Amino acid sequence: MPVSPAYHPDPRFIDLGPEFGDPVQAADFPQTLLRVRNNRAAKTVGLETLTDEEWLAHFGRFQPLPGQPGPIAMRYHGHQFRTYNPDIGDGRGFLAAQLRELPQAASLREGGGRENKNGRLLDLGTKGSGQTPWSRHADGRLTLKGGVREVLAAAMLESLGVPTCRILSLVETGEALERHDEPSPTRSAVMVRLSHSHVRFGTFQRAAYYGRKDQLETLLEHARSLYHPTVAPGDAPGFLGAVVERSAQLTAKWISAGFVHGVLNTDNLNVTGESFDYGPWRFLPHYEPGFTAAYFDNSGLYAFARQPEAVFWNLTQLAGCLKLIADTEPQVAALTEALNSFGPAYIRHLRAAFLNRLGVLSLSEAADQRLLDATLALLRDKGEALRWEPLFFDWFGGFSSGARALGGARGKIYQGEAFDAFRFALLEHEPDRPERLEHPMFSAEAPEEMLIDEVETLWSAIEQGDDWGPLHAKLARLNAARSAWRL
Repeated sequence: MPVSPAYHPDPRFIDLGPEFGDPVQAADFPQTLLRVRNNRAAKTVGLETLTDEEWLAHFGRFQPLPGQPGPIAMRYHGHQFRTYNPDIGDGRGFLAAQLRELPQAASLREGGGRENKNGRLLDLGTKGSGQTPWSRHADGRLTLKGGVREVLAAAMLESLGVPTCRILSLVETGEALERHDEPSPTRSAVMVRLSHSHVRFGTFQRAAYYGRKDQLETLLEHARSLYHPTVAPGDAPGFLGAVVERSAQLTAKWISAGFVHGVLNTDNLNVTGESFDYGPWRFLPHYEPGFTAAYFDNSGLYAFARQPEAVFWNLTQLAGCLKLIADTEPQVAALTEALNSFGPAYIRHLRAAFLNRLGVLSLSEAADQRLLDATLALLRDKGEALRWEPLFFDWFGGFSSGARALGGARGKIYQGEAFDAFRFALLEHEPDRPERLEHPMFSAEAPEEMLIDEVETLWSAIEQGDDWGPLHAKLARLNAARSAWRL
């Protein structure tokens, strides 16, 4: 099969052995209609040269890519809304391939190729690809609407500089699915995501549940060497500290983006601090700490402002697993210290994330904190009239954007005590790469948002008229926004 000569297969998951995953086969779908093909993501791993026919063969019928062993459903456990579930795993997905990011892609990514000079190890993981040993009598399928929603969530987050998987492919599969929580029958799809690691907190939890210190040690070395190579072999506290740092950064960027993941279970967080598996996600319509994304989150456990608490709780479960292989009191104490570094790291990353969103440089811890506090206060004060995303769009580039913001569509909103405090705090900070304001995006009246009404409108065009034009136009605008922000 022709692929780019730069394609580098590297199926490292197989090295872990059969106790971590099960060979499976994809479902035989009635149709394979290509709906979304992310060539920009494909190019980072050398797959952009595939013809559409080859694409469908690999990402619709799941013929293995060269050098890949075939699909593997991964084993893991997890706390789901803080109730432990030992009966989960890849129930409607599998690991389809592992391959290396190309060096030129690593150089363009934030942080560059520091993790590995050969590029990051990336996974092609599926959703909706059929039943596995962990399906628990479910059909193993994905609704087309669910796939479209994941495409939109990942594209919006990437445009805002949030660590996220990228949706590589969405293929409609021609089956009519019955679902209790949406109109049925509904259209079906299979999705492929390109992500940085399949190793979830729940992967460690499964080994700990069975008391398998040997598996924990194997997992630790696998994840340390591939994803956190600066950590010394066998250094469980050092590994936890690296995961805590990445998780704190991810959580801070979610908050700065006004993003609500919706289902922050331990099986939905991984060791690289990259978000994935977008089910009932939402972006804030306006500042609302108690806003929830999942209709079934009756207690608000995963509400917008409780996401840092949720991530910390999940990290505590990971620390508990690693404690089984921390053989000495100093190691246990070091695990606790690493875990407790989450709070300070989160605040530090939150300040940095809001500075990035406003396009200004750091001044000092105190000044940066003033700006963070003033920004949140202004968002709270103006509420629905301002929403969330327009503030960062209007004032991107710092106080020098004042004329653009005050003369724009929302100019009359910017007044009062909360705005005065925000303006003073912003005035202290110098712009960061102000040439970004020359991008045509900043001459528009409003930024790209991802509110639920627009999501439903995009889906309605597909559902009622099989019109994919609005979705692809939205994805193109989000890609332009990504270039404009250049976070």
